[in-house]
Amino acid sequence: MRINKYLAESGVCSRRAADNLIAEGVVKKNGKVCSVGEDVDIVNDKITVNGKPVSIVKNFEYYVMNKPKGYVCTVKDDKDRKTVMDLLPKNITRVYPVGRLDYDSEGLLIFTNDGDLAYKLTHPKNEIPKTYLVKTEKPVSDKDVAALRAGVTVDGVRTKKCNVTLIETNKTGSKLHVTITEGRNRQVRKMFEAVGNSVDFLKRIKIGDLKLTGLNRGETRKLTPAEINYLLYL
Repeated sequence: MRINKYLAESGVCSRRAADNLIAEGVVKKNGKVCSVGEDVDIVNDKITVNGKPVSIVKNFEYYVMNKPKGYVCTVKDDKDRKTVMDLLPKNITRVYPVGRLDYDSEGLLIFTNDGDLAYKLTHPKNEIPKTYLVKTEKPVSDKDVAALRAGVTVDGVRTKKCNVTLIETNKTGSKLHVTITEGRNRQVRKMFEAVGNSVDFLKRIKIGDLKLTGLNRGETRKLTPAEINYLLYL
């Protein structure tokens, strides 16, 4: 098994974050620093992260949070900002956030120690749809909506076609639902910048058909068996 997959299945972090830890030199196999892409014998090798032993988790846990603004989606922040881990109930351990919502965004955020599910939900090749409620600084025109649906240039690369539904608009701005299948950094905000607008409010309300319901800002609950099954076979 690759070392990044091993760390993900140990509930340490996602595979992408695991590669960063490995590159930092804090992951060791049998006392020696690991390299990115290295294989692990899951029976005989002893793996440590920052000197602490880790092992594959056999019982996975799944949670959903209504993330508020003002928190970063990481286990530990190098700028000492508040992280979503600070909001988890104290009895929840060894899970990590799946994907990211930026500091100024809020909404549906999944936590798990299931590395395979985290990989499936975040890898661009799987094109998992994610839906956002967007409120803009200025009114959005039909021309803007058409451009967003067709794809706009963000950081020199054209975005994929997406679903955009204009819910309401007035002199002070517009409210829309936007569903994308990519996960580029601050993508929705940059898409609206590309059509000459700014996002005042951004909230993720769905991943696939999993909806954010029944949670106040900052609250967390376990996913139901039906919700877990849905995500596993999404």
